[in-house]
Formats: sequence, C-alpha cells, structure tokens
Amino acid sequence: MIDVIGKRKIYLGISSVLVLVSLILILSFGLRQGIDLRGGTEWRLEVPSVTGEELQTALIEISGLTSIGVKRIGDEPVLHLPPIDEETHQYYLDELRARFGEINEMSFSSIGPTIGAELRRRAVWAIILVLISISAYVAFVFRKTSFKIRSWKYGLTTLITLFHDVSIPTGLLAVLGWWQGIEIDINFIVALLVVMGFSVHDTIVVFDRIRENLIISRERRTPLAEIINHSVRETLARSVNTSLTLIFVLVALVLLGPPSLVYFVLTILVGTIIGTYSSIFVASPLLYVWTGDLQK
Repeated sequence: MIDVIGKRKIYLGISSVLVLVSLILILSFGLRQGIDLRGGTEWRLEVPSVTGEELQTALIEISGLTSIGVKRIGDEPVLHLPPIDEETHQYYLDELRARFGEINEMSFSSIGPTIGAELRRRAVWAIILVLISISAYVAFVFRKTSFKIRSWKYGLTTLITLFHDVSIPTGLLAVLGWWQGIEIDINFIVALLVVMGFSVHDTIVVFDRIRENLIISRERRTPLAEIINHSVRETLARSVNTSLTLIFVLVALVLLGPPSLVYFVLTILVGTIIGTYSSIFVASPLLYVWTGDLQK
C-alpha cells in the first residue's frame, strides 16, 4: 500500500535534486533563443539536390553577411540571418533562384530585435503572473475549508509544485540547446503554460479529496498523515489513467508528428510526466510538511 507521507523525504529529495540539477543546467548552458525572442530571420527553403551549407555559402556571397547560420528541420534547410525587409528578401530569393534554379520557399519570418525583446519580456511575465495567479486562486478557493490546513498553505504548495514542473522541462531544453542547438521560442512558452494548466488540475483533484476527508474525519481525530495517504490512494488511479491517455498521444506526436513540432510536444510530454509525479509525490508531502500532524 502506497505511503506517500511515510516516504516523503525520498520523494521530496528526488524532486529537489531534479530541480537543482535543472537550475544548474539552465545557469551553465543558458537557453538558446529563437528569432521570435531575440530578433532575426528564419528562412525555410526546399531546393532539390542542394545542401543547406551550399545555400549558406551562396547567401553569404550574395548578401555580404557573415552571420548566417543553417540547420535542418526534417529534410528542409533552415537559414538564420539578421532581420531583413521584404525588398531584400525578394532580392536574395531571386539571386538564389538564378544560381540553383527552382526553389520552393516553405516559410519566411523576420522579426526585429526590439519586437523580439518585447516578446521575451512578455513571455517571462506571462509565466510569473500565471504562477502567482494560479496559486492565489487555489488559496482563495480553499479559504472556507481551513480545518487543520490553512488555505494559504494550499496556495504556497501549488506555487512550489508548479515551479518544480516548469523548471525540469526547461533544464532539458537547456541541455538540448547546448548539445543539439535547439532553440526556444514562443511555442516553448505556450508548452510551459500547458504543463502548468495540466499539473494544477491534477494537484487540485488531490487537494480537494484531502479537504473532503478532513471534513469527514473531523470528529474521529484521524492523524493528518493517514488522511493524506488515504486521499492520495483514492485519486491515484484517476491521475495516472488521465495522464497516460495524454502521454500516449504525445509520444505518438513525437515519433510520427511533423519535425517542426517535436520539441514543443516533447516539452509538454516531459512536463506531463513530471506534473503527474508532483501532484502525487510532491504536493501532498509538502502540504504535510507545512502543516505537520496537529493531533500529535
């Protein structure tokens, strides 16, 4: 029989190590920012029998720019260069077609550094405000059921749990950025917000069952550890089954979905797994740690 509270030091220790390692990785490697966060141009081209490196060399000769990078998304080369206007874009495209013949332009996006900086600032604030807002809302919802556990402790536990859930996928992206050159963009921010939404949903289900069992056991003077363990056992199958239905879909998208969405889906997949773990093995033990068993 599962004993979350009895083994809380193990579960919280595992989570603490994962978060600490993630923060160290983020500080050490940093996060490679995509063009929508730092500004620049991303140009996806499909050119038969021409490599991305050949396109890069030709574009350097045409433009005179040296800060042109190239990577691949699936079989398509993607060129990265400084922000350019539409007139310059058409000039480069005409010159490339004159050299290589038929070129299929899959996408073109150019963002100035000022807009990129503004998007980056808003993305950071979005995550911070969502963390605070969700935690405040949880504390507000539980305000009238503070028997044994004060409502603000539900909110604080939710805040720490959500930080845990977003820091670990972010650490993974820091490693992939250093190792594979993976860049984060607005899609990554959206993925983190999705993870927070899914995670807090699972956490609230567990908290609500704890609240109900506290009310039921008020006259029995049942120890708090027993109440929390019982509540976790009651919600465990539901949480795991709900998460698995999403995990199966996400795994299929990672393996079979479009290459451009792989890391967006991977972020949600890792966050879903971590969020399921945290709602059971982090949130409940933390709630007990903040409160302790008041009947001892």
